[in-house]
Amino acid sequence: MKKRISMSLAGLLLFFVLSVPAYAANWETDNAHSNFYFTVDHIFSKVRGFFADYTADIVFDQENPEAAKFVFVIKTDSVDTNIAKRDKHLQSPDFFDAATFPEMKFTSTSVKDLGSGRLEVIGRLAVKGAEHDIVLPLVFAGIKDHPAAKGKKVIGFNGTVVLDRLKLGVGSGKFFDMGVVGKDVEVLVTLEALGD
Repeated sequence: MKKRISMSLAGLLLFFVLSVPAYAANWETDNAHSNFYFTVDHIFSKVRGFFADYTADIVFDQENPEAAKFVFVIKTDSVDTNIAKRDKHLQSPDFFDAATFPEMKFTSTSVKDLGSGRLEVIGRLAVKGAEHDIVLPLVFAGIKDHPAAKGKKVIGFNGTVVLDRLKLGVGSGKFFDMGVVGKDVEVLVTLEALGD
């Protein structure tokens, strides 16, 4: 009798475990607390900026991180370095050519779980009509109840990658050869997203 009760309880427990979904799936990016920041050398100093207009589609289940998907679409005319004249130059054909190529897009193709929250997001970055293989290291910061949004969960990711802008076709190399603008751009991806 006791054995039957134990088996029944075990079966009931298994039913509840299997019927409770893991966090996730689609997450809605909190654009007020996310962005794509960049830093590039200018002679002796470092210039920093970000993109004011973008979308980030995130599919993530903490129980199966290797099934995650990330798609980022960035409007190139939204580049902002806090200097309007410089921003116009970055939008020009000398760099992003925003009038001809209004968007950059990163699409993940696979994700490797390296343990301890570290992810290796492999994907394709489309810039100025060409696609490039990119590996974006991200750290999964966690999932928790949002302290300021009742009934919502919040998830976070952070990562830094260095991109060679000349290999991506962002600039001809003229300003690099002059010693004015560096070729290596450090990009900080920092994301918060909401889910139920």
